[in-house]
Amino acid sequence: MKITKVETFQVPPRWLFCRIATDEGVVGWGEPVVEGRADTVRAAVDELSDLLLGRDPRRIEDLWQTMTKAAFYRGGPVLSSAVAGLDQALWDILGRSLGVPVYQLLGGAVRDRVRVYGWIGGDEPSAVAEAAAAQVEAGLTAVKMNASGRIGRMPTATEVAGVVDRLAAVREAIGPDRDVAVDFHGRFTVAAARRVIPRLAPLHPLFVEEPVLPEYTHRLRDVVAGTEVPIATGERLYSRTDFLPALEAGVAVIQPDLSHAGGISEVRRIASLGEAHNALLAPHCPLGPLALAASLQVALATPNFLIQEQSIGIHYNADADLLDYLLDRSAFAFPKGFIERGEAPGLGVEIDETAVRRAAEVGHRWRPPVWRHPDGSFAEW
Repeated sequence: MKITKVETFQVPPRWLFCRIATDEGVVGWGEPVVEGRADTVRAAVDELSDLLLGRDPRRIEDLWQTMTKAAFYRGGPVLSSAVAGLDQALWDILGRSLGVPVYQLLGGAVRDRVRVYGWIGGDEPSAVAEAAAAQVEAGLTAVKMNASGRIGRMPTATEVAGVVDRLAAVREAIGPDRDVAVDFHGRFTVAAARRVIPRLAPLHPLFVEEPVLPEYTHRLRDVVAGTEVPIATGERLYSRTDFLPALEAGVAVIQPDLSHAGGISEVRRIASLGEAHNALLAPHCPLGPLALAASLQVALATPNFLIQEQSIGIHYNADADLLDYLLDRSAFAFPKGFIERGEAPGLGVEIDETAVRRAAEVGHRWRPPVWRHPDGSFAEW
């Protein structure tokens, strides 16, 4: 079997898909994208395709090593995201060629279903209690919310109270038997995080995500030591070596993104590294159907898995939803807060290629917002 063609499709609302074709008619799909940098990643996929054409797609590890190391300059979000989507597609091809789901190739399932959570509140959270109640009504047993919108470098008493009050409102809405995670989105300094997080502990958040920016991973130990609340991070870490200092700092939950951190191949290794540090895996995934499908395959085969993010109905999906690109939507049904283990081969989903090609004619130019502090200086989104 040889790779004959690599295609990319930029589709709304903010995603990039890739399709790898072979001379035996087996096709694999993946999702290589950096949100807001889809064109840049698309160029990287095109460059990497030179290393794939004519090669056997079943030699996944050799191809992964070649794609990540066959250049003097390595790493970073663009390259690792390009590799991630291609890696997903290679695993999809291998599973389809053998007639088995990818999780079987990773050692088999260690669970029968995957617990998932959904987003509430948007980038500047409001009406979170009502939104949380709606997600519970839809069947979820866990939700995630931003701690705040734009916030001062040293939050005022009012801003701190606002974070606590929003979480309290959600806790009251969902009750004590369901979970809520709080995303700080890297908007807080170390000092601010240490001030705010202990005040959330009585409300029992599942975890606090990305309390500080990834460039301050060397300060995570100070945050972890200052609270009993589990600390999570990882959506902007792209390799085992990126995750190592966070794990050594004592984070409880690691959140690699299957479309950013080298795909199935590398996230599987990151999960094992996390297990050696007694950390749980909760893959980051506010993206499309292929990223979610790849995440589920890893979740089903990973002993230290905790919970899976999914973006059905997320506020970014105004122009399209991940279900719009599937021939069978039942693969992502979560009536009791869990997605059941499937037996379909490869990534376990069937992409509506006609819908993808039609959407790619429209494309997108999604960009994240640019926020400013009251004094006009740049504020973290």
